[in-house]
Amino acid sequence: MFHNIAILTGGGDAPGLNSVIRAAVKTAKLQYGATVWGIPDGFEGLVQHSEPWRLDLPDVAGLLYRGGTILGTSNRGNPFKYPVEINGKMIYEDKSKDLLECLEELKVDALIVIGGDGSLTIAHELHKMGAPMIGVPKTIDNDLSATEVTFGFDTAITTATEALDKLHTTAESHHRAMVLELMGRDAGWIALESGIAGGADVILIPEIPFSWDAIFKLIDGRRKRGRKFSIIVVAEGAVPAGGQRVVIETADETHGLERLGGIGHLVGREISNNLKMETRVTVLGHIQRGGKPSTFDRLLATRFGVEAVHMVVRGQFGHMVALRNAKIIGVPLEEAVGRQKLVDPDGQLVKTAEAIGICVGR
Repeated sequence: MFHNIAILTGGGDAPGLNSVIRAAVKTAKLQYGATVWGIPDGFEGLVQHSEPWRLDLPDVAGLLYRGGTILGTSNRGNPFKYPVEINGKMIYEDKSKDLLECLEELKVDALIVIGGDGSLTIAHELHKMGAPMIGVPKTIDNDLSATEVTFGFDTAITTATEALDKLHTTAESHHRAMVLELMGRDAGWIALESGIAGGADVILIPEIPFSWDAIFKLIDGRRKRGRKFSIIVVAEGAVPAGGQRVVIETADETHGLERLGGIGHLVGREISNNLKMETRVTVLGHIQRGGKPSTFDRLLATRFGVEAVHMVVRGQFGHMVALRNAKIIGVPLEEAVGRQKLVDPDGQLVKTAEAIGICVGR
C-alpha cells in the first residue's frame, strides 16, 4: 500500500491544473487512504527544499472550476540546469541529486508531475535516476505527441474564438484589418482551430512559412468584392518565408526558452504599409491561460488525475497518462517527450481552412 504521494505543477499554467490536483487528492484519499503532499512552485520547490503542505479533501473543495494552480508553478527550475548567480555572473549547476535527496527526506512513494514537454522531460530524467515518477500532460499548445489532446487547449481556443467574435464587429464597423496574435510557440493548433471557428480570413502558423504576397492578395481581393475588413490570426511562432521568428527576449536573456512575440505587429505594419489599410493589432497573451476551464478540460483533467493515482498504485512509474481513442492509458515518458505534435501543412485541418477560402500564407 502506498502511503505518501507528492504532486507538483511545472511550466506555464493552464486551465485544468487544479482539476487534476482535486481528482488526484480525492482518488488517493477515498480509494486508497493515501496521504498527498503538494510541492510548491514546481521543481524549484524541491530544489529549494520548500515546505510542502498536506492536501486533504477540504483543501481541494471548489477547485474544479478554478483556473491557475494552488500549488504555484515555475518554468525556470530545471534541476539539471539550475541558474545560480556567483560573483555577479549567472552559471548553471546540476541540482538533480539535491532534488532526489529532498524526495527521500519527504519519504514519498511517488511524485506526480503535471507539466508540458519541459517538465515531463525532467521527470523522465529523474525516473532514469531511480525516482518514482508519473506524468500528467499539460499545455495549452497541444503539442505533446503521446496524447491526442492536452487539457487547457480547449479552454484556450474557446477564449481565442470569443476574442475573434468580438474583433469581427469592430473590424466591420471601421473597415479595418484586425490582427490577432495567439500563443502556441512552435505549434499552430491554437491559431488554426480558433481561426477556423472564429471566421478568420488569414491564418498564419509556424508550420507554414508565409508569403506576404499571398496575404496581400487575399485582403485586396476582399476589398474589391466589397468586403472592407479582414481578420488575420497569427501564431506567435509564425515566420515569413526566408525570415526569422520574432522574439521579445532571447533564450540567453531569459535563462531558458526565448520569449516569442511581436509577429502580430510586424504583420499589421506590413498590411498597413502595402495596402494603405487601417490596421489594428491585438495580442491576446496570457488571457489564453487564465479563467475557468471548459467542460471538456475539467473532464479530461479529472480523468487524468484519477488515472495518475491508479498508476502510482500499480507501480507504473516512468509513464504518463494519455488520451487515446477516448480512453485514458499510460504511455512511457520516453515516448511522450522530445517529439512535438505539429500541424501537418497538408493535413485535413489545413485543407479545410483553404477549402472555405482562408489564406494560410501560401
